[in-house]
Amino acid sequence: MSRTTTAGTCLLLLGLVACAGAATPPGVQIKDTHTLSYHCANDKKFDVTYWNATNGQSFALVPVDGKGLLFVDTLAASGVRYVAGRYAWWSKGELADLYDTSQGEKAPPLVSDCQVVKGKNQKDAANTGMI
Repeated sequence: MSRTTTAGTCLLLLGLVACAGAATPPGVQIKDTHTLSYHCANDKKFDVTYWNATNGQSFALVPVDGKGLLFVDTLAASGVRYVAGRYAWWSKGELADLYDTSQGEKAPPLVSDCQVVKGKNQKDAANTGMI
């Protein structure tokens, strides 16, 4: 997929997030959506919404620097790696970390050891915490 197509898809999905009444963006059919609450090592708490498309793509809306950023899945050796600009949200099972890729490959995560909160009704999760 070209960078232009990926950017266009991101903009369409961002519109989907902004307009709760929209079914799906043109050209992208969403198979399922779910929101998970995370609690991280530095006591940060926030929700991440995931979309899985029928074409195999995945998207994640992650709060960064006080705003929601739309991340797109990319190739990863292990787990699922999502990117948005200079940021990477890397999840594996119920754990995830947020990286600033402009800091280099060996830089520590901005937010680490984010664990999915179990037993919480994810549909009703309204945690508005920001990273």
